[in-house]
Amino acid sequence: MSIHRRHLIGASLASLGLAHAPAFAQTWPARPVHLIAPYGAGGSNDIFSRLLGEALAPRLGQSVVIENKAGAGTRIANEYVARATPDGHTVLHAAAPIAIGEALYPKLPYAVKKDFVPVLSTAIAPLFLIVNASAPYKTVAEFIAYGKSNPKGLTFGSPGSGSAPHLTAELLMRAAGAEGVVIQFRGDAPAYTELLGGRIDATLTAISTALPHIQSGKLRVLAVANEDRTPLYPQAPTFRESGLPTVVGYGWYGLMVPAGTPAAVVQRLNAETNAVLGDAEVRKKVEAVGLQVRGGTSAEFAAFIESETKKWSQVIKAANITPE
Repeated sequence: MSIHRRHLIGASLASLGLAHAPAFAQTWPARPVHLIAPYGAGGSNDIFSRLLGEALAPRLGQSVVIENKAGAGTRIANEYVARATPDGHTVLHAAAPIAIGEALYPKLPYAVKKDFVPVLSTAIAPLFLIVNASAPYKTVAEFIAYGKSNPKGLTFGSPGSGSAPHLTAELLMRAAGAEGVVIQFRGDAPAYTELLGGRIDATLTAISTALPHIQSGKLRVLAVANEDRTPLYPQAPTFRESGLPTVVGYGWYGLMVPAGTPAAVVQRLNAETNAVLGDAEVRKKVEAVGLQVRGGTSAEFAAFIESETKKWSQVIKAANITPE
């Protein structure tokens, strides 16, 4: 091959950002990686982030520092990462609200498609339809029939406006053709208090927080809003099995990096994280905090975010949901 031809190929690869991609992947990370958690310490995202960081560090050859930047429905963490240097040393452990922010807030300081590169989906937080064990309904069909016969419709408890439990409850009512209201509380605990007291009909929540009340016989699980049954509580049927195939909703987490991060870094971070998520011990620890491990490609995660944004934007508009 002539020198001139080699020069042209090299220039073409450089224009695509590929000429030094393998070398860049081998030298990255050059210093500790900062994994940004959009929630405070002690929650499932924080615990999961620390599990990931601990398992990723030896694979990357650098420590992984967890930074909690909580607040504003994950927008503080999202903006921080969107503005970070795109060199792979600042990674967002994104949560579901990033996909609905643009539908709720007209003026965000970042745009998901423009300012982020999805790396992979890490886990979902399945939502279970939980009711008082003394309630007369024992199946989803009976629950919906009760709501349609009740002049006041159904009442759901939610941990906050625009949260996954809130939006999934709205989706459920619309899919079932039932009326009702979603009452907003500050977190799950007060919603449980009202449910245990029989003052609301149901809540959509993680199995980990509901399990003590289920085991004591005070609460009952009717369904899970997953595509398929979950290993976290396999006896719960899906809404699809219960005749409501469109009722799919859950919290989720995934890794994202600032736009402009080298493709080789994205590819290596994807590969290393998939390897970690495939480890049986990691999976066991993740499931212990009520999360279901995922994984996959960058393209799959990008398509998932796009579908989530479209679906929940339609629900937000139909239900006239506004931010708190």
